[in-house]
Amino acid sequence: MGELDGATAVITGGSRGIGLAAARGIGLLGATVVLVGQDADRAESAAGSLRAEGIDAIGAACDVSDHGSVAALAARLGPIGEADILVASAGVMSERMSKTLRTTDEEWRRVMRVNLDGAFNAMNVFGPGMVERRRGRIIAVSACLGRFSGPGTSGGLAPYRVSKAALNALVKNLAAEMQFGKRGVLVDAMCPNHCRTDMGGPDAPRSADEGAETIVWLASREALLPDGSLAPSGFLWEDRAVIPW
Repeated sequence: MGELDGATAVITGGSRGIGLAAARGIGLLGATVVLVGQDADRAESAAGSLRAEGIDAIGAACDVSDHGSVAALAARLGPIGEADILVASAGVMSERMSKTLRTTDEEWRRVMRVNLDGAFNAMNVFGPGMVERRRGRIIAVSACLGRFSGPGTSGGLAPYRVSKAALNALVKNLAAEMQFGKRGVLVDAMCPNHCRTDMGGPDAPRSADEGAETIVWLASREALLPDGSLAPSGFLWEDRAVIPW
């Protein structure tokens, strides 16, 4: 019996990269995983690869930047859409030269729609059921470039950096609304660091599985610590450790 037997996890951006690696790790712990991607064929192909490993996986197409599309996905999934775990992993990088005064309105909106609106839409659709059941884990994939410390203040890549900083703020706000775990739902952000994915490139130092390991840990940890206190929630995590925002 796995740690997550009987649980359902919805992973946006689950058809590749960090999202797919997280789906594999969560699925290997026994959860049914729903891989959400923009392309139906790719999402189903990714789900098929996990099923070949013995994981209960479903591929689903959805434009996470459109709230109606996310709501329609939940309706199509029916009982499977009553997620115990939500991983908001869908994300895009901004154009290389997208500094604040050089970024077009179109480029700004493109990145914000996926990186910020997409996470909000998923939380807004799948989160209420977790609150009703008083059980849930919401994990947003952020980035070190979204921190107000270190590389987050270096300038450049404005839409991407600002979208991830806003994502961190969204997580902190929702965690507070969940009373930092008292309502049964833990909400956190995590930084996978620089990984070998389509976005990170082939020369990145970490594998996607290494980047996703903290997601799997956050998804499977208990709400209560051995001493009976609530597990820490509402933070930005990297390699299972809280890091500055």
